Amino acid sequence: MTDDTPPPSPELTTHGVGPWVGEWPADDRLDPELLARGDTRNVIDRYRYWSMEAIVADLDAKRHPFAVAIENWQHDMNIGSIVRTANAFAAATVHIIGRKRWNKRGAMVTDRYQHVLHHATVDDFVAWAREHEMPIVAIDNVDGSVAIEEFDFPVECILLFGQEGPGLSAEALAAADSVVEITQYGSTRSINASAAAAIAMHGWIRQHAAKH
Repeated sequence: MTDDTPPPSPELTTHGVGPWVGEWPADDRLDPELLARGDTRNVIDRYRYWSMEAIVADLDAKRHPFAVAIENWQHDMNIGSIVRTANAFAAATVHIIGRKRWNKRGAMVTDRYQHVLHHATVDDFVAWAREHEMPIVAIDNVDGSVAIEEFDFPVECILLFGQEGPGLSAEALAAADSVVEITQYGSTRSINASAAAAIAMHGWIRQHAAKH
């Protein structure tokens, strides 16, 4: 990169576009700074050169009616990846329960485009869910859980995930309206937390996305 080359945007990826060539389009959604220097953000091509505010507004018009919640007692590094997946599947909101600070590296800056709420305790989270009449679907392989292949996800619900290793807390499991497990066929006792979250979110997508 030469001295007069514009620096990349903060969301540097291996994909992107350079500065806009020709007369700038008359579109309020576009960011003049990105038009001038290029857009290397981690966004789909449809959103190239769009401002962050315009992208969020467009997503808000088509988010799915499910939310994602994650317990954060041990600063689990999987949280960022789960947030990134929630953005990919256009979840309505992401809820962080416990510690407010979480490792954002795995999110690849997608948290900028995702509504993220914090709840200090499980009780606070449950109160929010009840107020918004959203059933809580816990994802964990514990006794009494329902196989994901046999579960009908509510259209409006919150998918609740635990941490790598310990899984969901006893308090969170007790508050859940349903507990769903991801069926496994190998020797491992559990799969990665972010992988489990992706499978569960796609389970909701398979059942409901075509209807919304």
